[in-house]
Parts: sequence; C-alpha cells; structure tokens
Amino acid sequence: MAARAIGSANVSFGLVSIPVKVYAATEASVAISFNLLHKKCNTRLRQQYVCPQDNEIVSRDDMVKGYEFAKGQYVTFTPQELKALEAERSDAIEITEFVPADRVDPIYFDRAYYLGPDKGGDKAYRLLARAMQETGRSALAKYAARGRQYLVLLRPVDGAVVMQQLHYADEIRAIGDVPIAEITVKDNELRLATQLVDQIAAEEFHPEAYEDEVRKRVEEQIRAKVEGQEISVAPAETGKGQIIDLMEALKKSLETAPARKPAASAAGAGTRERRPAKAALRAVRPARKKSQG
Repeated sequence: MAARAIGSANVSFGLVSIPVKVYAATEASVAISFNLLHKKCNTRLRQQYVCPQDNEIVSRDDMVKGYEFAKGQYVTFTPQELKALEAERSDAIEITEFVPADRVDPIYFDRAYYLGPDKGGDKAYRLLARAMQETGRSALAKYAARGRQYLVLLRPVDGAVVMQQLHYADEIRAIGDVPIAEITVKDNELRLATQLVDQIAAEEFHPEAYEDEVRKRVEEQIRAKVEGQEISVAPAETGKGQIIDLMEALKKSLETAPARKPAASAAGAGTRERRPAKAALRAVRPARKKSQG
C-alpha cells in the first residue's frame, strides 16, 4: 500500500527549490495501556481539574494558560497571543550547509521522516540525492512546522532522502556530567573482552530479528485474562551467583556465548506475522451482555 503524505514542503539550497512531500518513516506500536476504573462497578473514571485554592472543579471554559516566571507567579496568555508566539509556518526546508555524513553524532537524532518528490520536483530531487551520495555529505537545514523551528539533517538512503529531526545542542546533556572513575584496564582483560566481542559479532544489523518480548508476554497474559483464565505469576528467578573476578566473568562468558546465527536466518526471523494488540484482543473478547431493564 502506498504511503500517505503527512505534509508538503520545499527544499531549498542556493536558487534551487524542490517541492517535496513528507512521510512518516516510523510507526509507533500501539501502547498497552490500562484504564482506571471504579472498583465497585468497573466504570471508567473521568479526570477532573480542581482548584486547590477555591476547592472547586474547574471547567475548560474557565481555564487559561500561563507561564511561571517566579515561584507561584504566572503571566497568562490568550489563545491569540499563544498563536502569535508560534514560529511562522513557511513550509521551507532551508539547507544551510553540507557536512560529512559521519560527522553528526547519532545522539542528536530524533524523529525521522521520508521525503518524496512532489509534482515537478522529480529531477531536482534525484539530483540532490545523487549529489549527497557522491560527495558523502548530508545537508543541515532549518524547518518551521507545527509552531516550532526544527534543526534537521537530510541524508541520502538508496536514492531517496531521509529527513532526520535533530536535537539542538542545548538539549543534549554533556557526557562529562556522568561520574566515571578512572580505571586502568589490563592487557589480558582487554584481550578476553575483544575475543568475546568477536565471538558474538555480526557484520549487518537485522532489526527484524528483534521484537518486544515484554509486550508480547503482556499481550498473551491479557488474552488469557479475557478468556477467563487466571494469570500465573512466575516465581522470581534465583540469582545465578555473582562473579566478583572480572577475568573469571570474561572466561565464563566466552564459554557460554552462543554461536552466531547465519545472516539469512536472522533476516528470516522478521517474517512472522504479528497481530496488532487490540485486534488480537478483540478476537477473544466476549460479547457484551444486553442490559436488562
């Protein structure tokens, strides 16, 4: 099924302007959530806002938005003023510079989008993708949308362009803030550690070989509960024995590390059909009883 565009924009660099469509590159899995119910009748509870000063429930018509500029002191804004504060929507992805593709640390990566050519932009789109591929560079750009200005990275992938939303520098915490003690690593420890890395190394990343095992287990338990079964609580695992000696831990890891699966086998692991959580649960949900009046 063809992807559906979630927006449109224009990529510009120099005097070149490329009309593009924006597509979501990822699809978040449906979160398994539990609702708060009234224990007495299993009716779902409603959320209410209460003013602690007046001790009364406040309706949405009586709510305003405010910014706390000092402890307990707020300046309020009208909807019109909030609208004026938003970044002006321009639908322009303005390229500011091209940088080597490997010079942007993945820690800056946020959400990803696909860009596809819009009407009249096919040739210029292909030219931009090829130029970045040939030069080994990606494009840093500014993009105003949804009331904000975003820093984005355009990078070529298989002849297409991916727009990677980036964090700003002031949104990234310094690694130096993490307390890490200065420890000397011995040569024999490093040798065993690198052997362990090599033993379970792979040349390619196959994301389809991985799945959310906790989510899968929760879905199975929910289906069992819907069918009237009791959820069995597995006994807590007993400790496997703490290994204090680092060399002993490395040696035991080398002895017990599983052999790597062939790449083809790993790739095939993603061919299993996965049912969405709600659809799977709906299949076993009992029919609702008619109310008797």
